[in-house]
Amino acid sequence: MRPSLRGLLGLAWPIVVSRSAQVVVGISDAVMVSHLGEEALAATTAGAINAFTFFIFPMGVVFIVGSFASQLWGRGDLAGARRYGFYGLLVAAATQLLGLLGIPVAAWVLARLDYAPGVQALMDGYLELRLWSAGPAIGIEALGAYYGGLGNTRLPMRASVVAMFLNVGGNWLLIDGHLGAPALGVAGAALASTLSTWAVFVAFLAVFLRDGRPEDRMVPRLRAAELWRTLRFGLPSGLNWLMEFLAFSFFLNLVVAGLGTTAVAAFMAVIQLNSAAFMPAFALASAGAILAGQAIGAGDRDAVPRLVALTTKVAAAWQSLVGLAYLTVPELALSPFARDPGSRQALLEVGVRMLMLSSAWQLGDAAANVLAEALRAAGDTSFTMWARVAVAWLFFVPGSWITVRLLGGGDVGATLWFVAYLWVLAAVLWWRFRTGAWRKIELVEPAVA
Repeated sequence: MRPSLRGLLGLAWPIVVSRSAQVVVGISDAVMVSHLGEEALAATTAGAINAFTFFIFPMGVVFIVGSFASQLWGRGDLAGARRYGFYGLLVAAATQLLGLLGIPVAAWVLARLDYAPGVQALMDGYLELRLWSAGPAIGIEALGAYYGGLGNTRLPMRASVVAMFLNVGGNWLLIDGHLGAPALGVAGAALASTLSTWAVFVAFLAVFLRDGRPEDRMVPRLRAAELWRTLRFGLPSGLNWLMEFLAFSFFLNLVVAGLGTTAVAAFMAVIQLNSAAFMPAFALASAGAILAGQAIGAGDRDAVPRLVALTTKVAAAWQSLVGLAYLTVPELALSPFARDPGSRQALLEVGVRMLMLSSAWQLGDAAANVLAEALRAAGDTSFTMWARVAVAWLFFVPGSWITVRLLGGGDVGATLWFVAYLWVLAAVLWWRFRTGAWRKIELVEPAVA
């Protein structure tokens, strides 16, 4: 397989749209409840993060469906690829059951956290409604991974865009009450998210079932050995995402938070900017992983290094432009987050410094994601998990804590540790890829295919 820039970009741009649509949903929830007061805004944003904490592990597990689908598609075994789509749906069903069981647990945990009573009550109601959509949310990710593995990234994009419009429209109807709908406030935002997620999942599932080949059963005969392989490679992938997210939460809540409200606000503004700018690079990494998986499935493992090199160059070019913008117009980039005249100058002073320093992590971030996705496509999920856990919890977390909280490193020290984390992770993953250990991994056994 010869690497093609056109093929890479053709797969990547729908992923950019899909993930951007999800960002719009999060922003709209916050913006559309903000007029209800600080408690409503805090409950909605913190509730969304807490819900994502629950979703992120099974979400990481079903990402492996894309690896199986791409390799089996490369071998010409579409029926086998479809079976792995169903295994992803089984993970989604288990997630829904755990979500329902987790509703009383979430209330118990919230009661023991240091939230104001009003925020706690609103967040409790928000989470109770959002956890009803745990299964469909993971089901959408599983089906998106399946179709992405086949090289069809446009169908998941359409699902994400429809979910965005349904969610924003539901917010308008249910937060303040329009067209005769009840005004539910924070609960309305949660209900809109849950209903839109269910609606899109049901439609997406219908398309998936319809796309079964006429000679196949609508639900194929599933195999316990294949389900086990899904979990064997998927669980490390899920733990990978969960442990890194928890490390970031620790860094934010116990390292950056100690620097004061201005530093927290500035750092979150920097992270929001980087999250938006990161979308094209993440999409490129995902597209490169699809092509790598298809090449492995077709028996052309020698094409993978060329695909990774091409993907890294394109992602690095984009991230270099982002870093250049941060260095040249940092105040302009941060100005939308500094609208309060009373705190504008202080936030810009800290935020500009952080944003300019963040330009140093752009290339490391691009390389780390391209390499991690390529290794995931090959089935090398266990090493990636342990690499992220070790670098995050043995290097980044203790190092940033000591530098910032004990040695007084301030916002500069905190940002530089984030830079160091991404570059060290990129170096470790590059070393792993260079060893060629991924070439020996049989994600899908020949007998199964």
